[in-house]
Amino acid sequence: GLDQTRGWFYTLIVLGTALFGTHPFKNVIVNGIVMAEDGKKMSKSLRNYSPPDDLMETYGADALRLYLINSGLVKAEEQRFADSGVKDMVRRALLPWLNAYKFLNTYAQIDNWQPDASRPDSTNIMDQWILSRLESLKDNIATEMENYRLYNVVPALFDFIEDLTNWYIRLNRSRFWAEGEVPDKFSAYQTLYDTLYELSLSMAPFAPFLSETIYQSLRKLANSDLPPSVHLCLYPESNNNRIKPLLEQAVTRMQHIILLGRQKRNQEKVKTKYPVGKLTVVHRDPELLEEIGRLEGYLSDELNTKTIEYSTEESQYIHLYAKPNSPVLGKRLGKDFKKFKQLIEGLDSITIEQFQNSGSLDVDGESFQQNDILIFREAREGTNAVSDRFISIDMDCTLNEDLVREGLAREVINRIQKSRKDSGFNVSDRIRLSINSGDRLVKAIKAHEDYIKRETLTLDLQYVDEPGEMVFDIDGEAVSLSMVVSE
Repeated sequence: GLDQTRGWFYTLIVLGTALFGTHPFKNVIVNGIVMAEDGKKMSKSLRNYSPPDDLMETYGADALRLYLINSGLVKAEEQRFADSGVKDMVRRALLPWLNAYKFLNTYAQIDNWQPDASRPDSTNIMDQWILSRLESLKDNIATEMENYRLYNVVPALFDFIEDLTNWYIRLNRSRFWAEGEVPDKFSAYQTLYDTLYELSLSMAPFAPFLSETIYQSLRKLANSDLPPSVHLCLYPESNNNRIKPLLEQAVTRMQHIILLGRQKRNQEKVKTKYPVGKLTVVHRDPELLEEIGRLEGYLSDELNTKTIEYSTEESQYIHLYAKPNSPVLGKRLGKDFKKFKQLIEGLDSITIEQFQNSGSLDVDGESFQQNDILIFREAREGTNAVSDRFISIDMDCTLNEDLVREGLAREVINRIQKSRKDSGFNVSDRIRLSINSGDRLVKAIKAHEDYIKRETLTLDLQYVDEPGEMVFDIDGEAVSLSMVVSE
């Protein structure tokens, strides 16, 4: 606790100065006091805490370590210890990180692939993005460590793991599934390997056991003369040449667009399996829109839209409004905050646009910067627009018969994939498939037969009259399937 400041630390400084004429340390981190979850002191007699050995047996020492680093304890604050917080470290960081390695290992073994350090950097935009994110993470960790802000490391790790597993791997699964010795597939392998390798080195001080486990597995996969332990490796430095700020911003905005598209579909009660005709991405910055345009294939797949357009004419789709950043301005303006709150909320769209372009604004003699004022977007009546604080989209969710058939075909694919998994097929198994269903579904399947076969690794598809082994309901119509592994 802080009592160490006037006790132990003060004593050390006095002794160091008296005996050696200097202080004994340049910087020191003061730990806070760990309290029980009920706010009381931990007590064996009250049994108001879980024994550390039990926690480490259940969740692992890395989870406990990350939980403590991510708490107020490293800022000399008291912390109510909650077992659920330790469990959360496993759920949000350690397990997804481990699963990312398992994903790579599964497909690398299928192809007998080994890392190749001499392979040139990938030209795939998502490979470039995740490597840029990795270098930014390394740079962020170094900055926070140099400034003794350990508590900022774990949130950055959460964000990166989310980007790696739920965005990079998920959006690029088809590249890993590709048949044969496809260069783009091997670029994906190499990118994921490099990312996991550098991540294990970067996280070694924070999650030493899982870092070592993944490092040893990658070392075995590489079959090269790497140091025998992750803890014998030099700590990695950020490669600034790989950092692409505009690309990182574009992918972040792409993530926002996808979430907004899902929100719009929910509002219109149109499931993702049904394609929509057109999506318009709206933002005032043409350079950012151009960069987002390089990600169009991913946007189209995620939102299942036939065409995508881009517009800088925000005023056609939305109107802007502003609010003060209360935590920042409340402290700065004091009793004048209420007055400026009204003035800021009364700003018109033209003034807000000027503020966005210039980055500063004078209101009644007070100067404001971008961090002082929050800008929001709201859809105009008569549009199909939805917005968040950063970007807007306009998406027409009206369906026609062709779009419905394509949606039904996608649902058939989902059911076939689930049946493959339930039947215990390997991810690389090619199959022969028999389908029995009514006219509506059969027409949809025939219209998109090549797509269905490609996505489900089906070599032969037959339409039969007799029911199959697995029966499903798709939009009120029964469909039954039979499948076997193709010899």
